[in-house]
Amino acid sequence: MAEMTLGKALGAGLRRAMQDDEKVVLLGEDIGKLGGVFRITDGLLDEFGAQRVIDTPLAESGIVGTAVGLAFRGYRPVVEIQFDGFVYPAFDQIVAQVAKLHYRTQGRVKMPLTIRIPWAGGIGAAEHHSESPEAYFVHTAGLRVVAVSNPADAYRSLRQAIASDDPVIFFEPKRLYHHKGEVDLDASLADAPPMGLASVVRAGRDVSLITYGAMVGTALQAAEAAEDEGVSIEVIDLRSLSPVDYDSVAASVRKTGRVVVAHEASREAGVAAEVIASITERCFEYLESAPLRVTGHDIPYPPAKLEKFHLPDLDRLLDAVDRVLDRPNSLTEVDA
Repeated sequence: MAEMTLGKALGAGLRRAMQDDEKVVLLGEDIGKLGGVFRITDGLLDEFGAQRVIDTPLAESGIVGTAVGLAFRGYRPVVEIQFDGFVYPAFDQIVAQVAKLHYRTQGRVKMPLTIRIPWAGGIGAAEHHSESPEAYFVHTAGLRVVAVSNPADAYRSLRQAIASDDPVIFFEPKRLYHHKGEVDLDASLADAPPMGLASVVRAGRDVSLITYGAMVGTALQAAEAAEDEGVSIEVIDLRSLSPVDYDSVAASVRKTGRVVVAHEASREAGVAAEVIASITERCFEYLESAPLRVTGHDIPYPPAKLEKFHLPDLDRLLDAVDRVLDRPNSLTEVDA
């Protein structure tokens, strides 16, 4: 086991994947000599050369289109989108080509393409640098969508994504890049839990708090604070947003009977809405109260000085917990 940051764990995952398979190639803006804006690919150019670590022009549609061609020819391309808001120019390639080629060719063409996206807010960045676009891709059939929350999961899930024959949108919470944790660098993928499996990161009996990405840490803080008041919160890290591990989610909900789903993205038609609808279909008779969402507001991502009012925080999570438990003294805002 080694202690490392989430960013270093991602770099280690890329290195291991490239060592294991010479068909793995990296593409992105400034990923070579610079090592990427967040230094995730630092050192890989020197180790693997410019034929496998490719600095591209500032043209996201062209980057993903090139990766599609490489996947056609048997490579396993890994694309880095420099910031979340820069993925939109590549949207047509992703939803019209990447997601559909396997189906369109009746399975004759595989698309083992991983698209890494530094994602979400919390770093005081400028416009287009703190987006949460996951719902667009969750809605797109043919894509796997993954969101990691800790270094061990980042290392393991990135290797699994690259080894998958399916296209994977891989979300990396950029505000956690410097958070440290233990990582087993020698772990075999054969022994790892499936990429699509949710994780119960804290067991509880009263409320199921379901989330993903950087919000997992906030949820754990809420669970610790609630414990002081005698409330036991079960925290579930979805890990995979498409497909969702509804077996694990339903098992928790049937135990607690109460649900809060949280994410940074806007509320309207977000991942939380789909998760709650699916919970209601599967677990209606077990629910003791209406499930609640705690999300970002339905606005464009605000300026850096205001983002603390936009991101779901400890107080908003605890208020939602109080409301599903029908406890007094909760906040008065609508739907958290």
